[in-house]
Amino acid sequence: MKLNSKEIIDYLNLTPHPEGGYFKETYRSKQSIINSELWEGAKGSRNYSTGIYFMLENQQFSAFHKIRQDEMWHFYMGASILIHMINKEGEYNLITIGNKINKGEFFQYVIPANTWFASELKDKKGFSLCGCTVSPGFDFNDFEMPSRKFLIKKFPKQKKIISRLTNN
Repeated sequence: MKLNSKEIIDYLNLTPHPEGGYFKETYRSKQSIINSELWEGAKGSRNYSTGIYFMLENQQFSAFHKIRQDEMWHFYMGASILIHMINKEGEYNLITIGNKINKGEFFQYVIPANTWFASELKDKKGFSLCGCTVSPGFDFNDFEMPSRKFLIKKFPKQKKIISRLTNN
């Protein structure tokens, strides 16, 4: 039986994500790392690791944002996902996660900590279900999703992609 995106959203109990798309936290380790063992300025402790389901459908995108941890994406099913990245030097990189490994797509890909990134479907008429694992674990205190104006000022050479994959 082939499921559509609405059925998967219902079955997995996904909810809207602030950056775009849908998600559900599936794992949060019970153990945690104390504040003094984290990066300078970290507020509070962090779980060792967290995991979520993440879905995009049709024209949805995950707006440019960054977190302070590495984030590993895992492809599960559906259309390939384009992940657009801008590092702190302003260099742009594009990778694709999907199941066409013979065409350079990745089943898994790690986005380095403090990298600005956004994602969108390669085929805008479908959906994609993937997972994201963050270590040390995700905390909204580590999440930044600035305005389009802020990012364009910081990375003027990337104005075109920033303008397309931000919400304001």
